[in-house]
Amino acid sequence: MGNSAGHNEYLPDYVSPPGDTLKEALEAIGMTQRELAERTGRPSKTINEIIQGKAAITPETALQLERVLGVPAGFWIRREQHYRESLARQAENEKLAEQIDWLSKVPVKTLVSYGWIKHAEDKIEQLRGVLAFFGIASPERLDSVYQPAVFRQSTAFESNPVAMAAWLRKGNLMAQNIVCAQYDEDNFKRTLARMRSLTTEAPQVFQPKLIDMCAETGVAMAFVPELPQARVSGATYWLTSNKAVIQLSLRYKTNDQLWFTFFHEAGHILLHGKRDTFLEGNSLDNQKEREANDFAAKTLVPAHEWTRLVKEIKGMARYPSVSEIERWGNEIGIAPGILVGRLQHEKLVPITHFNKLKVRLEWANN
Repeated sequence: MGNSAGHNEYLPDYVSPPGDTLKEALEAIGMTQRELAERTGRPSKTINEIIQGKAAITPETALQLERVLGVPAGFWIRREQHYRESLARQAENEKLAEQIDWLSKVPVKTLVSYGWIKHAEDKIEQLRGVLAFFGIASPERLDSVYQPAVFRQSTAFESNPVAMAAWLRKGNLMAQNIVCAQYDEDNFKRTLARMRSLTTEAPQVFQPKLIDMCAETGVAMAFVPELPQARVSGATYWLTSNKAVIQLSLRYKTNDQLWFTFFHEAGHILLHGKRDTFLEGNSLDNQKEREANDFAAKTLVPAHEWTRLVKEIKGMARYPSVSEIERWGNEIGIAPGILVGRLQHEKLVPITHFNKLKVRLEWANN
């Protein structure tokens, strides 16, 4: 039995029906089942079924036992509740034992190392902890809960849908805890223009500022480390009709990719419906992806600035110099590494050139 010091509460460590306790109480005072039935007004059959564990002790019966035996009704009610809970847990453990293999699809070690779940030696307890993290009752519920309309995961590599769901779940939990104003589209548009200047800041500076600025417009900004086989750099979805979420990982680990992904996801919020979920990487809706890409490109480098740069570069008989790219970045108001990424993407400079201007990003901690 569990330690009940200071409490008059029966806490069984094994599954036994409350009828066992009732039988012991009757034997202790020399009362028969028939006499108890007569004193309570309950049928003898009911009393016998309670003792055998075939019938439950109802609150009404508990009150009758209190008057006849002097044992508080609360005791009998709790005893019955503990018994039924024990039966349910026993049945659940048997079912979970059949589902242990599902854990092999979950990046358990990484989730534990990130502190998202606790390590458990017992496999059933580990499975229970994973299910609690996802907020689902059983593994088969994962598919129905995490089925966004559009997956934007990598087409170059096969992703593990369970790992992807875990990454999304963590961002969802983080977003729930971010206090946001109600979503305001005009405010979000205005704030995005100011966010461009954050691209020149160090991560320890821009990260908290970006979270705060987004929250003021009704957008929860969640930075979530990448999980093995969850090949995704960003996601967009709506937590409620008044609260959008942008979720970023550091899959590509450079500032040009991070910021392009951020403004790409922002484009989805502004351009597309509130029912879609977008995971960066796949292109199930090419039109929406092109629209989000175009939005990100033009937000980072306004169209008139890009036209000017392309004209200047094409007028050269050489590739631009590092100092020229840095000057252009300063003139436009963005980090030069972001400009390098755009120039490489448009094939105006080789992908092997100017990468030192990009800022490498690493998670300070998990």
